[in-house]
Amino acid sequence: MPLHRGAQPHRDEHSEERRRLALNPFYGEADPTAAMTTAPPRHKLPEGPLPPLTAYRLVHDELMLDGNSRLNLATFVTTWMEPQAGVLMGECQDKNMIDKDEYPRTAELERRCVAMLADLWNAPDPSTAVGCSTTGSSEACMLAGLALKRRWAKRNADRYPATARPNLVMGVNVQVCWEKFCNFWEVEARQVPMDGERFHLDPQAAAELCDENTIGVVGILGSTFDGSYEPIAELCAALDALQERTGLDIPVHVDGASGGMVAPFLDPELQWDFRLPRVSSINTSGHKYGLVYPGVGWALWRTSDELPEELVFRVNYLGGDMPTFALNFSRPGAQVVAQYYTFLRLGRDGYRAVQQSARDVACGLARSVAELGDFRLITRGDELPVFAFTTNPDVHAYDVFDVSRRLREHGWLVPAYTFPANRQDLSVLRVVCRNGFSSDLAALLIEDLKLLLPELRSQKHPLSHDRPARTAFHH
Repeated sequence: MPLHRGAQPHRDEHSEERRRLALNPFYGEADPTAAMTTAPPRHKLPEGPLPPLTAYRLVHDELMLDGNSRLNLATFVTTWMEPQAGVLMGECQDKNMIDKDEYPRTAELERRCVAMLADLWNAPDPSTAVGCSTTGSSEACMLAGLALKRRWAKRNADRYPATARPNLVMGVNVQVCWEKFCNFWEVEARQVPMDGERFHLDPQAAAELCDENTIGVVGILGSTFDGSYEPIAELCAALDALQERTGLDIPVHVDGASGGMVAPFLDPELQWDFRLPRVSSINTSGHKYGLVYPGVGWALWRTSDELPEELVFRVNYLGGDMPTFALNFSRPGAQVVAQYYTFLRLGRDGYRAVQQSARDVACGLARSVAELGDFRLITRGDELPVFAFTTNPDVHAYDVFDVSRRLREHGWLVPAYTFPANRQDLSVLRVVCRNGFSSDLAALLIEDLKLLLPELRSQKHPLSHDRPARTAFHH
């Protein structure tokens, strides 16, 4: 979660008159003339209670200034589910996921989801694969990283003290959670930089960064920068060759935050999962292309051998012996129930249809963007339903930041950002096509872009000159 500061009175508090006028008299429950004469304070608890409808309306009105999530083409997170899923989630929000003895059926649904994912990801024996739900892929990555570090420490217990600093190899395009993991758990992040038109990890370069202190290599099945798959099979082959030369046995973790719920259905022949013996663990976001509202991720290990037993806590809680591996403790069971509902509701054929529709929309929209003539595609939406594009070299009047800003005026949230080290000269726009983003909405986006282009082309120069202030857009 982002860090927030407390109230700043000189900036956050307004005059009594302004605060009084913030409350619509009609918000009174019965008599508009008997409503409050002043709105409640915003940065400290009010002295007394409000009627529920008044409190609702105050919060509702402020939230109207948020963007429309369905038009948010920056986020990978699910923004639409069926009403029935919403009803189920509402019925389960009061169930604490950690209370497995009190809510045994919710725990059973979690176990079934793990088994379904183990089968989907081609575990050698799905019955022996182990896994858990998390609050999202970021927590799942933290758990997978911890397992890698602990396995490394056990293998090297006779050679290194407990304070030895291991390393983790990854591409510079990894999601920020991996940088957090390395920072929080004191692991050196060894990153393969981008090079030319290669915007993700190079297998041979990754292998060359490995040594006896390497706990593992992270491969990304669906880079957030451009939607492309990293070559997991080639990465494993490079590490196989490394082991033949040096004896170093380096495991691979696949961050399938998005692609883990796309590739099994649309690219079944692509080998990236537990079919590759070197892949020891995989994570995904149930709340991305798993098609569940925010709040659920999954982490799976090939077998129990990949997850050190000492990391699993067995808690005597509410009368039951409960094994748990998580950074969080209490959390609602609603998202896990919604994941199971979605697995039942869609099945393999349903997921295939939904993801194919998203990919078709992404590919069609990418073609339409290219046909405008002002833009060059970086990716085409034919792996993740995501594509990135930049302005052509002969476009000098505006840049991608101008396009992003002007599209926001029409309600579209399309991120513009620079690529990381070695390609910081490249600035792009990225479009994420999710379930619910239809071809009709894609056509409306193109229409709005066409309306804006004449004005953008008439500019004397790009309006975004503060280049040092630009930072990569992370989701």
